[in-house]
Amino acid sequence: MKHSVTSRNTKKIMAASLKKALQSKPLSKITVSEIIADCGVNRKTFYYHFEDIYALLKWMLEEDAIDVVKHFDLLVDYEKAINFVMDYVEENDHIINCVYDSIGRDELKRFFSTDLRDIIASIIEAAENKTGKKLHAEYKEFLTEFYMEALTGMLLDWIRDREKKGRQAVVKYTIKTIQDSLTGILADKESLL
Repeated sequence: MKHSVTSRNTKKIMAASLKKALQSKPLSKITVSEIIADCGVNRKTFYYHFEDIYALLKWMLEEDAIDVVKHFDLLVDYEKAINFVMDYVEENDHIINCVYDSIGRDELKRFFSTDLRDIIASIIEAAENKTGKKLHAEYKEFLTEFYMEALTGMLLDWIRDREKKGRQAVVKYTIKTIQDSLTGILADKESLL
């Protein structure tokens, strides 16, 4: 247990150095040497924990936002989870935009996709459990991918164009879409086992 706490703390220190570096330069210009010099760890320690800067970035994003969202009761609190993600984006605006500009939309989408897929799968499963109805496995997988693509796309569009896309409207319509579509899907006998 002590080793895992120490390991997590070391990762947090390196993530803080990455955030600091992102305040002054694009991700593509940040080196491992800069990170280790700033946080006082050696190169071996960095590579023990991360394959490269992008792996550190992914861990940082997951640590800061996605893993926290997983702890919400998503069937009840998905509005809080959506607002939490949007708060995170607003509070880390400069960092998110640096990351977006450095690695592009597709790579940032890839960072979010796996975790969002897990979150969405848990929402669908919770809805099944609540209603006592089970979807066909193939359809459930399709829905998970569909919602993951839609939510990831909406989040990334909102990140780039927050001036035009009001936060409250995005949250309201996202929640309405999730509620209405899952209710309808679980009421459709053809979708069920």
